[in-house]
Amino acid sequence: MASSADNIASNLSLANFSKATELKNRIWFTIGALIVFRFLSFVPLPGVNPLVLSQLYSQTQGGILDLFNTFSGGSLSRMSLIALGIMPYITASIVVQLAASLHPALAALKKEGATGRQKLNQYTRYGTVFLCAIQGWFLASGLEAYGASSGLQAVVIPGITFRIVAVISLVGGSMFLLWLGEQITSRGIGNGVSLIIMAGIISRFPSFTANLFEGGRSGSIGPFVIIGFVGMIVGLVVFICFMERAQRRLLVQYPKRASAKGMMQADRSHLPLKLNTAGVIPPIFASSLLLLPLTITQFAGEGINADSTAGTIINTLNFYLRHGQPLYMLLYASGIIFFSFFYTAVVFNPEETAENLKKNGGFIPGIRPGKRTQDYLDYVLTRITVVGALYLTLVCVIPEYMIAQTGIPLFLGGTSLLIVVNVTVDTISQIQSHLLAHQYGDLIKKARLKGRLR
Repeated sequence: MASSADNIASNLSLANFSKATELKNRIWFTIGALIVFRFLSFVPLPGVNPLVLSQLYSQTQGGILDLFNTFSGGSLSRMSLIALGIMPYITASIVVQLAASLHPALAALKKEGATGRQKLNQYTRYGTVFLCAIQGWFLASGLEAYGASSGLQAVVIPGITFRIVAVISLVGGSMFLLWLGEQITSRGIGNGVSLIIMAGIISRFPSFTANLFEGGRSGSIGPFVIIGFVGMIVGLVVFICFMERAQRRLLVQYPKRASAKGMMQADRSHLPLKLNTAGVIPPIFASSLLLLPLTITQFAGEGINADSTAGTIINTLNFYLRHGQPLYMLLYASGIIFFSFFYTAVVFNPEETAENLKKNGGFIPGIRPGKRTQDYLDYVLTRITVVGALYLTLVCVIPEYMIAQTGIPLFLGGTSLLIVVNVTVDTISQIQSHLLAHQYGDLIKKARLKGRLR
């Protein structure tokens, strides 16, 4: 059953959009910030030959770099100033979040409210700088070593000077993206970091569409394959929208309180539990772990002897862990299910939720406050996480199966599709909230005007 707020939001008219000046300014600011992000993705690092980079990257496709390159909008393949993208910040925030759930001191900070969250955000920024410096150093070193082993020199003048300049440039580029994302969040519309990732993903959509229809025109791709791809994407988008909005609402009742008319009235509310509490973290973790051996092999180059025992093991792993292989898809699905339960257990704490309900006098009807409420929340969360994990597995494995059967590289994989749909739904919800606030503002002004006339 839809709430009153949902009913009001569904009756919003786009005619009010032209009157919402603040909302228009926020949208234009967001668009301008994303344009700046796209311009920066074409600015190469100092001392790098862009012409050789495309040849080097074509030899390293299929590894974990493909995943990072998708999220950065192709910046990694061009080795731009923002080649690392926003992923170091995502990694640092996940680490801090995990640490806040396990370490008592950080857990106490988390409970301090706005002050504690500000300190945790500061720790996340420090972690981002540290990760950017480490990744930038290894990226610059690997670029020199890999170019030399392949007979291609992507770095004009290799050496310690290039590495230091590359690290400074990459750290500055990632921190500028983080600042740009925070500006979008405060002055624009939607979550800035998520919008930057989404903009990087959808930037590859025009080239993929052109290649797909060009293959259909030349006859290399059958028309039924094109129709199947389009139908699969549309079906997955609808399915993701439905599942991401799905909730398990637990009824919470509070003791009777005296109302303004002197009557005793019991308050009721709902505790919403999302079907997919873990979000897009499980597919990212699972794919990163599976693609790690292939990435190590690609960067090692000729340093590994193919006839040795280590070389044989790594080559065998690379063969069975390629995209589309049955073992890869089986391990991928298993990893998604495991990380769905693991990350849900980290994000949602039934003990803390039950304690907060008890402090506020709330209780679930039929369940005693305290330990029984904690066990009940854990029981319900486990059941819905099973459905959420199967949903994530289905969304991520279907594109992999289609790629394996057709041989067409689909840029919009399950993880990318989840990010694009989630960010789009969240942004549209925020636009509706701004329109709703503007509509309420107009009603209040009219009521005040009528009151003065009387």
